Amino acid sequence: MILPAGYSDDARALWDAATALNRAAAAVSPSVARLPPLLFFTDPDRTSRPWETAARLPAGSGVVYRAFGAADAIQTGRRLREATRGAGVKLLVGRDADLAETLEADGLHLPEREARQARSVGRAHPDWLLTAAWHGGRPMTEGLDALVLSPVFPAGGASAAKPAMGVAEFGRWIRDVDLPVYALGGIGPDNVASLTGSGACGLAGVEAIQSAFRS
Repeated sequence: MILPAGYSDDARALWDAATALNRAAAAVSPSVARLPPLLFFTDPDRTSRPWETAARLPAGSGVVYRAFGAADAIQTGRRLREATRGAGVKLLVGRDADLAETLEADGLHLPEREARQARSVGRAHPDWLLTAAWHGGRPMTEGLDALVLSPVFPAGGASAAKPAMGVAEFGRWIRDVDLPVYALGGIGPDNVASLTGSGACGLAGVEAIQSAFRS
């Protein structure tokens, strides 16, 4: 999909890079084609009014809704569900399977330490898209559709204290994993081109995606 008029140059740079990575990965593993090329990760502190960004995302993208126990989790989640349905965007919920069920989400994103739950979650929800965070080392892959490896570049939020691995190290990690892997952490329009040929199945981000796709 080519973005229509009305999108920023930054949005085009991110979307073009994400879809190019997805196509390249799908040429090797055809199942990658069903994965969203671009994942917008929400954060209660860093992504205000995330449903507005979700409504502007290209069809086929995905949102990972991380409520982190917020008091308005269901209210915000319902607004996100409405926005994603209207835009043709998949909605994944971070960690909370009960919330995902309540919102009629399309999947679940698990923390790295809880990735082992993917198999049981998949049995209960065979149609869900299941992803998990990964920060290097030996990952748990059973039952998952994809991993999200971070931080590739210096990042904010919870990854601010973690050293950036860089593109070369990212590529080395994912070559040994039999799952599609998203690149996350500090990715923006200014450095996204460096991920060409890395083997990533797509891009994930927080503030850079919100900024690029703000209404």
